Amino acid sequence: MKQTRLLKILAAGAAGAVALSTAFAQESSTTTTTTGSTGVSSTTSTSTLNGTGTISTLSPSSDYVVFRGEASAAPVKYYYSKSTTVVDPEGRTVELSALRPDMPVTYTYVKEGDRMVITKVTLTKPVSYYEKKETTTTTTTRP
Repeated sequence: MKQTRLLKILAAGAAGAVALSTAFAQESSTTTTTTGSTGVSSTTSTSTLNGTGTISTLSPSSDYVVFRGEASAAPVKYYYSKSTTVVDPEGRTVELSALRPDMPVTYTYVKEGDRMVITKVTLTKPVSYYEKKETTTTTTTRP
């Protein structure tokens, strides 16, 4: 009985820590633009959010990537643009075409209306780790 209660307390603490780290990872910015002599202004508010997961689907013919997050098993669709940056763990820029399914990544995105747009993808392992290396062994026997 004590083990069950301790396990529940630890699980609640872990869930709280994840929620707290997600809340602190968010950055918010507000832009106010005033145009013309009429003084008409518009305000745009965006929040930068971070996530960690594995690439589930990536199609070069589309404008989105599907990630399977660590917290949820359901894949989520994120859109990318020409300004999306992909970097390796050392911070070197990598082409978007280097991304493959099942790569673990961390990503930063913003919500634009009902879309989530990726601004930066960071690979957790270098691209060379994922490169497929083929070796061929030839054995010849003499008659």
